This record gives sequence, C-alpha cells and structure tokens, in this order.
Amino acid sequence: MTMADFFDHLGEILFLDIETASQTESLEELNPRMQEEWLKKEKLIRTENPDREPGSLYFDRAGIHAEFGQIICVGVGFFQVKKKENKLQFRTKVFSHPDEKELLSEFHALLSKKKWILCAHNGKEFDFPYLCRRMLIQGIALPEPLQISGRKPWEVRHLDTMDLWRFGDYKYYTRLELLAAVFNIPTSKEGIDGSEVNTTFYKEKDLGKIEKYCLRDVEVTARIFLAMHPQPEEMELEIITTEDSKKEPKE
Repeated sequence: MTMADFFDHLGEILFLDIETASQTESLEELNPRMQEEWLKKEKLIRTENPDREPGSLYFDRAGIHAEFGQIICVGVGFFQVKKKENKLQFRTKVFSHPDEKELLSEFHALLSKKKWILCAHNGKEFDFPYLCRRMLIQGIALPEPLQISGRKPWEVRHLDTMDLWRFGDYKYYTRLELLAAVFNIPTSKEGIDGSEVNTTFYKEKDLGKIEKYCLRDVEVTARIFLAMHPQPEEMELEIITTEDSKKEPKE
C-alpha cells in the first residue's frame, strides 16, 4: 500500500470506545426475573471468589455483561488528512445521554452516514458485540457497519488494534495501556481507569469525567493504529474535540 493509499483508507476508519455501567446501582433495583438470572450468572463468576455473598459482585461486574449493563457513553474519532499542510487532524466527539436508547439512536445516525470501517481496542470481543446487543435490547435495528451475520470474514469492516498486535497469536492478550507504553504514547489513565467507571457514574455522578476518559482511549487507540503503520514521512497530528454531542462529525 502506497502512502497515498494509506491516508485515503485512514479517512474511512471510525475509531471508537464505549464505557459501560451496571443497569442499576444495586441488584435489588433490577426486576426480579433479571435478579434471578444475575445470581445464576454470578455462580460462574464466583468460582474465582467462592467466599463472596450471592449478589455481591453485581456492582463491580454487571457492567461488562450486555444483558445486565448499559452503555453510558460512546467516544468516536476520525482522521482528516491535510496534505498541503502535512498535517493529520483527528476529530473526536462523545455521545452521552441519560437515556441509553437516545444515546444509541444518536450513534446509530452517525454509523448510518457512510460505510465506516470501525476500529477499537479489543473491539471484536467487547465494544462491537456489546453495541449490537444493547441496540437490539433497546429495539434499535443494527446499522450497516455492525451487521456481520452471514457475512464472509473479509466483508466485515472491523479493525481491532489488539487483534492486529497478535499477528495471528490468539493466545496473546495485550492491554491498551501496555501498547501505549510500548509506543511511548501518553497514557489515557489519568483521572480514572475502567475499574472505576461504575463508582464514578453512580457514587460520584460525574459523567463528564467518564467522557474525558473515553475520549482519551479513542485518541490512544488511533495513535497506536498509526504507530502500527509507520510512514516514510511523519505528519503533524492535531486533535480537535467537538464538545456538542448533537453535532455530528462532518465527513
């Protein structure tokens, strides 16, 4: 792939990251049927912590399971190439809304704008399937970039920086933070990390802090992707964040 082809391709990629929380602050707030299902699910999790009380893992672990969690924000970013200025602009924004269905509807509208290539770190095992499940639970039809059923592997336009780093070694798991350190990319873990999202959301009620963390992960993922595709000439990188989530990124 020539440098020109790479940068043309780069503009088609939508980098994303999702942040999730448990559906409710406490297990008792779930409807009884879902409470019963969680306790069954938790039995499998509690093999690691057999002495924990039934239901005690809900607050810490429910958010990673789409059936018991919810998406509280989606961060996205995409590159615009300014060849005359030898510059890359990375435009980011965050979708967040108190109502998950409204949030996902807004994100759905962006995904329906064009045939994006989606890229996330561990996206194939977490972000993409979680988005699909929560959209369907909320009664939202899957947008074209998330429709993978019946498609051949090469027809699915999903990239995953963790998958790219494996180079075929499917036993190999690498944290985003480790790759950032390897490539000397500034950390995204200033303020909070993923284990603190539920507490920040429910106890501190600080969605803004979570949004900033989410957007930092998006930026780090994009920088890692660039580092995995070194070019002969280095271009200046400018980060532009759209504050108003109602405004969609221009193509």
